[in-house]
This record gives sequence, C-alpha cells and structure tokens, in this order.
Amino acid sequence: MPQDSIPAQHKAGDRELVLRVMPMPADSNANGDIFGGWIMAQVDIAGSILPARLSRGRITTVAVNEFTFKQPVSIGDLLSFYATITRVGRTSITVHVEVFAERDPENLHIVKVTEANLTYVAIDREGKPRLVNPARDTPA
Repeated sequence: MPQDSIPAQHKAGDRELVLRVMPMPADSNANGDIFGGWIMAQVDIAGSILPARLSRGRITTVAVNEFTFKQPVSIGDLLSFYATITRVGRTSITVHVEVFAERDPENLHIVKVTEANLTYVAIDREGKPRLVNPARDTPA
C-alpha cells in the first residue's frame, strides 16, 4: 500500500479491525482449547498495527498493562481483533485490543473472548526511543 493512502489521523477512541485469524489444531492444548500464549501473541501483533502506522517506523512492545481472557477460544472460531489507541505520549502509544470470536456459523454467534491494554514505544534503527511525532502524519 502506498504511504500516501495510509490513514494517518488515528485519534484516541478510533476503533479499527486490524486482524482476522482462525486458530488451527496445532494452536490447541490438551483440553482442545487454544493456548493462551498463542492468543497473546496474536493480540501483540494486532496491537502493534496502529502504533506502527501512526509512528511511521519501528516500534517495540514495552508493556502488557492488562490482559483478560473472558471465554475460551476453540478450533474453528474466527477471531476478529479490534484496536483502539487510548494514549499517545512523546515516544509511546497505548492501545486497547478487543478480540471477538465468531462461532456457530449457522446462527452467527459472536462473543468477546479477550481484551488487553498494551504499550508500544517508537524506536530508531539502534533500538533507542524516538519521538512518535503524530503532527507530521496529518494530511497537508
């Protein structure tokens, strides 16, 4: 996608679908549920999308501030990850991620399975924090 077509004006409160994925049998534990660690990894990927776009460069996860598993996730669930930027600092961006599972395709049952708050820091090529500088992302 060309850089000019990336929506840059992500403000606090804008919620966006950032990832959809279906867990596979290899992602399940002995009980047949999806590993919590697999879900956490997907949440981290989903949570990083908006901060990477907003900062227009490298970011790194610095904190998982809160992580709540509300319902188990099963093989065959279609997971949708929604991200909302909740705070933009000088070098950091905090994101709220909500995960919904589509179950029972005939009846389209949708349930929230996970939510989390994560903080990312914009970094330079040497891995040092850099300014997020969202002002340069506004269209001219």
